[in-house]
Amino acid sequence: MRVMALNACELEIDLLCRGMRIPDGVSLEGARGIARTRAGLGSGLEMVLPTGSWMKPEVWVNVPVVESFARQSPYVLSGSPHDGYVVTNEETRDAYAVRIPREPRWYARLTSRDIPMNHIGVLQGTYLGIYVNLVCTFWNYSPALNCRFCTTGQNIGESESADKAVSDVIETCWAAKEESGVTFVHLNGGFQGTRGIQFTEPYIEAIKEEVGMLVGVQLAPERDFSRYDRLIDLGVDHLSFCIEFWNPKWFAEVCPGKEKMLGQQLFLDALEYCARRMPKGAVSGEIIAGLEPIEDTVSAIEHIAGLGAFPTVCIFRPTVGADMESWPPPQYDAMRDVMLRVYDACRRNWIPIGAAPNIEVSLVVNPDDAALLAPRNREFWLYEAYRRTARLAAAPLFAWRQRPRRRRPEPKSRRGGDASGSPGVAA
Repeated sequence: MRVMALNACELEIDLLCRGMRIPDGVSLEGARGIARTRAGLGSGLEMVLPTGSWMKPEVWVNVPVVESFARQSPYVLSGSPHDGYVVTNEETRDAYAVRIPREPRWYARLTSRDIPMNHIGVLQGTYLGIYVNLVCTFWNYSPALNCRFCTTGQNIGESESADKAVSDVIETCWAAKEESGVTFVHLNGGFQGTRGIQFTEPYIEAIKEEVGMLVGVQLAPERDFSRYDRLIDLGVDHLSFCIEFWNPKWFAEVCPGKEKMLGQQLFLDALEYCARRMPKGAVSGEIIAGLEPIEDTVSAIEHIAGLGAFPTVCIFRPTVGADMESWPPPQYDAMRDVMLRVYDACRRNWIPIGAAPNIEVSLVVNPDDAALLAPRNREFWLYEAYRRTARLAAAPLFAWRQRPRRRRPEPKSRRGGDASGSPGVAA
């Protein structure tokens, strides 16, 4: 095996842009299933890339493998669960040792309402993702007003339950926390008019009271900003807003429902309001890179970081079944530059990226992943010293925020899977 031509973050970017092929003879026994849940972006193979760096030992990535563009990828997986796995670029002959995390045993367990826990929530990286609202109402219009890159309307009720009771969510959160070491649960949902935030409140309150995890919420913005004050009072740790595009033309064309019912400015105003109300780095603005002009994406990154929030930049993935399924993915060089801009904007605005414990998002290039792209100059080391200090200083606060507020009730059911409580490897 040659010395790696790409570092772990560069490989992560290239895999997100080009996907990977899995030959028929390669066994994925025990790996996390390739399931289309939520918006469909997690429909790839979960993989861990070692970095060789003490600053960040590994990078998580959800590699596209079922999309049509992945069939032309030069990247090919080989190996087995017993001997380990290698990803080889057949064009360059560069090979990379990787780890494929195993599916946690609690995935097969049933909640007390007889719903498989992996139909309630799934691990995407090291965090638990749960779509809590009813299916996004943009899918109910004729013609549909759904975002053109999204497949939520096809996935909810199929590969994940459309009906998630608070008890289902609590039982799944407990399993993920105890057996997979999960610290953060991300609750998201589609457009529900003026009901979306209110609908999530019982879930947030119950998780904070009974489980004690860090909780993030991602919903369509609502015009009554006092509802965000209510979420903060309930103990929400993170709020994110899917701005999607900085360019108004791209926003309107790709997100017709958001344009018609909400308008781009509402997303920006809600982001700014919450960034003022919450600690620096506790709010994020989400942007899709690879469709609108790169200079617009960079403008979005600068605006978000300038508010004290961090930019979450998703490399466009033409998911199976989406309206934009046949669109090409973006090119590596442009996406590498975008991700370096993310890190640089966070550095210049002193955003404490990576401060929260054990949160690795596999669907995007995390801002702290992009530290592997940055030049090692004085500014870099000052910022990295700041980030390390922020992690240490914030550790007691995060530990306190992960404590249940009241004594845990006895679970009603532990059927299915392995009831021994043996930990998985997701953490």
